Amino acid sequence: MTDTCIEYRDVSKSYGDNTILSNLNLSIERDITTVIVGESGSGKSTLLQMANGLIVPEQGQVSVFDTKLDRDNIIATRLGIGYSVQGAGLFPHLSIFENISVMARLQGWPDEKIRLRYHYLLELLGLDAALSDRFPYSLSGGQQQRASLCRAMMLNPSLLLLDEPFSALDPLTRDSIYQEFIKLQHAETRSVVLVTHNMREAIKLAQQIIVLSEGKIEQQGSVSDIQNNPASEYVETLFRIGIDSR
Repeated sequence: MTDTCIEYRDVSKSYGDNTILSNLNLSIERDITTVIVGESGSGKSTLLQMANGLIVPEQGQVSVFDTKLDRDNIIATRLGIGYSVQGAGLFPHLSIFENISVMARLQGWPDEKIRLRYHYLLELLGLDAALSDRFPYSLSGGQQQRASLCRAMMLNPSLLLLDEPFSALDPLTRDSIYQEFIKLQHAETRSVVLVTHNMREAIKLAQQIIVLSEGKIEQQGSVSDIQNNPASEYVETLFRIGIDSR
């Protein structure tokens, strides 16, 4: 077994005449939090969605934990991946308990196992169990995002993919969730890949940063390495003024 969680080999993707990725090669380290940063349209979300099989590259190969993704194994592979997106993405017609536990119930987990995992995640992410019977519309944005993370974590996945999950939140709520996220990092070791255009968020949460620009890797390394030794003027500017200063 390699020490990478996601491997991209000669991956390309275009939308019409717009090339998003071209012959990209990238290895993402396992069991740490890697943050992908870059301007809008740089290919961040495309990379994440390829790892979940939501986007298929036009050429090249994506592997997750040494398994090459294809249409025969993508469903099984997704069971080991948690996925959370901007705006929470909760099912509006399901209660918070039903939203968080939906995949465990579909997998046939016994009720007691679901209950224990559910309440563990609520405590870990600072959600009150009194919210269990409520529907998403009645929760604050921060509560909805916490519930979305709980759902992504329910099956205890080896890989967690987060696509700008905190960008719609106000600064105070966002800071509160950062603390819960850091607690989660320490409580359960897993590979996390987070896409954001908020540099403050990236610096606070990342153990490894990947800087994308126009579908190419500008630089990859630890926060301190990139801050102290930016590989280009673009990277230096990114870390000096950020992309999103909210």
